Amino acid sequence: MIEIIQPQWPVPASVSAFCTTRVGGVSAVPFDSLNLALHVGDDAARVTANRERLREQLGLPAEPCWINQTHGIRTVTLEQDSDRDADAAVTRRAGTVAVVMTADCLPILICNRSGTEVAAVHAGWRGLQAGVIQSALDAMTSPAEELMAWIGPGITQPCFEVGDEVRAAFGDTIRGAQDYFSAHGPGHWLCDLGGLAERVLDQRGVSQVFRDPHCSYRDAERFYSYRRDATTGRMATLIWIN
Repeated sequence: MIEIIQPQWPVPASVSAFCTTRVGGVSAVPFDSLNLALHVGDDAARVTANRERLREQLGLPAEPCWINQTHGIRTVTLEQDSDRDADAAVTRRAGTVAVVMTADCLPILICNRSGTEVAAVHAGWRGLQAGVIQSALDAMTSPAEELMAWIGPGITQPCFEVGDEVRAAFGDTIRGAQDYFSAHGPGHWLCDLGGLAERVLDQRGVSQVFRDPHCSYRDAERFYSYRRDATTGRMATLIWIN
């Protein structure tokens, strides 16, 4: 049985959303066990079997619309765009499953209050700094005050050490970004990636933001972590309109 996390946010009953863990699949070490990514070196047949488990156990209405994540800011509208090189996906069509994969980066889900428009966002530090959340919000037709967001499990501040260049880059693009870095020795900082994502959402007028407390780096039993293990699998975070 696969283990999942169900976001705690007040979305309408017409919207379903889940985040997988690494538990419940068939992949072998170091991808054990519910790796859902084909691009990380895992056996393709095992990944396919894991995806089949995901569809069956979550009762998905269709195969998830897997995107080719590039750590950029491009957003696709799934019912319109055939080019799937992107880091965010929006859909307004019932039965279309938006999905992003992560292993330390933040998965962010967005939904309007009426449950007619949803989005999934992959936000690593590069995409977050460059504007991937803004790109996703720009691709949505709902006004910001009608939106809510859920930030899923990713690497947390005590485990995410970065250099001066990362802090400076965020300072160039996000107002007040310095508040989300704490000093950790000369030229080193601990970065609150989730806090920065909340900051961006708030600055864009999305006031209802919910955040999962789990740390992908610290909990090796439940989560993949690229920074911890380098060669590892990916979790999936999914959202769709029923």
